[in-house]
Amino acid sequence: MKLPQSPLSGRALAAGAVAVATLMTGGSVAGSASASESAAVADAPDIPIANVKAHLTQLQSIATANGGNRAHGRPGYQASLDYIRAKLDDAGFTTSVQEFTASGRTGYNLVADWPGGDADQIVMSGAHLDSVASGPGINDNGSGSSAVLETALAVARSGYQPAKHLRFAWWGAEELGLVGSRHYVDNLGAADREKISGYLNFDMIGSPNPGYFVYDDDPTIEKTFKDYFAGLGITTEIETEGDGRSDHAPFKNAGVPVGGLFSGADYRKTSAQAAEWGGTVGEPFDPCYHSSCDTTANIDDTALDRNSDAVAYAVWELSQ
Repeated sequence: MKLPQSPLSGRALAAGAVAVATLMTGGSVAGSASASESAAVADAPDIPIANVKAHLTQLQSIATANGGNRAHGRPGYQASLDYIRAKLDDAGFTTSVQEFTASGRTGYNLVADWPGGDADQIVMSGAHLDSVASGPGINDNGSGSSAVLETALAVARSGYQPAKHLRFAWWGAEELGLVGSRHYVDNLGAADREKISGYLNFDMIGSPNPGYFVYDDDPTIEKTFKDYFAGLGITTEIETEGDGRSDHAPFKNAGVPVGGLFSGADYRKTSAQAAEWGGTVGEPFDPCYHSSCDTTANIDDTALDRNSDAVAYAVWELSQ
């Protein structure tokens, strides 16, 4: 849910804070950002947390109906992919499914393209859709999958037509070693890889004892996320726990600029982090990491809300 600090949205508050800071340092808003950058801040939508949570509820129901998980090669994964693809098809995306094999089972990536934009400059956002076999995977990684889905649907609702082309993806078999995303990158030619101006990864963004971590890979993408949170008065830290362990790694290794967000897994929150972000000192960011208790009860609404809004902000900002 949105924080009841102001009748303005978090995005409006962030934009206002950046503007005030610029003026106080002797500059001007116009001088600190191009017209297209200013428009991006104004146009990026507030992502309804209720919509994101509705997707999580659907993923939980799918897992419950399919042996308690949504793992690679299992019926729950296929049903999850079908759910997301139907939403995207109805919204006007061009979707495709890429097949691969891992651990003797067939896996699938789902890729969705929004019509328009410069096909030689692609802003791509993704999240892994599979869970581990031991649980439904609602934070890991229903949270990232649902935020990316709702951002894509916000693109469609707004009729957004950015300068760059928008692509969204949901990866299979991440839990087996980034298999799906690596398959996708390996099957891109060099010319196609060069067309991706940035890949944004979202893996675990609603942890119940959350931190606010930003990947420190591509400087422009990193700054985009850090500026957004700074505008909300939220301190971020460099993401180290999952560095190289999620689906941005194959893109980074292929020379694609990458970035992303993370709210923490089984590392334990320090006293300094609890002072900044609240929560419980000495407890894991996600005590249900890779466990059967990673259900819809294993989500912090505030972290999920803030991070979902940050997903949309970055997509709008970087696609101008």
